[in-house]
Amino acid sequence: MKSPFWLLTLTLPFYVLDQLTKELVLRFIAEDEIVPVIPGVFYLIRTYNTGAAFSMGQNNNWFFLILAAAVFVVLLALWFRGKFERPLTRVAIALLLAGIAGNLTDRIRHGHVIDFLDVVLPWYGHWPAFNVADSCICVAAGLLFIGALKEPKRSR
Repeated sequence: MKSPFWLLTLTLPFYVLDQLTKELVLRFIAEDEIVPVIPGVFYLIRTYNTGAAFSMGQNNNWFFLILAAAVFVVLLALWFRGKFERPLTRVAIALLLAGIAGNLTDRIRHGHVIDFLDVVLPWYGHWPAFNVADSCICVAAGLLFIGALKEPKRSR
């Protein structure tokens, strides 16, 4: 499954969903607005992140832009060299590429990542705001972890 068609089929819908939802947030939610979806649990907000996950490394947009671009290129090269053989791994890498591309697009277009999903966890409080691209990256990490657990043991 090295073909660009399969990669685009798996990646493009999530990338488009990420960019579309961010555009809707920019158009319809003010920076100081909080839109309750499920009061006390889930809100839509508009916030910006110049750092990495959980807003770590704030004000380092260029560093994260270059890092994300490098990881994207390496993953793409490995995809086309056929390094991701298992279907679960291919889906995970496609989601990872979609997530990286979504946040990379934000960093290039806006100088920061647009986050808008705000979840309140009873035992934690407000989870750091996130977006569709972040969700793709987290799901990809979970799938890669599951794939690693299912990997057959190699004899020495």
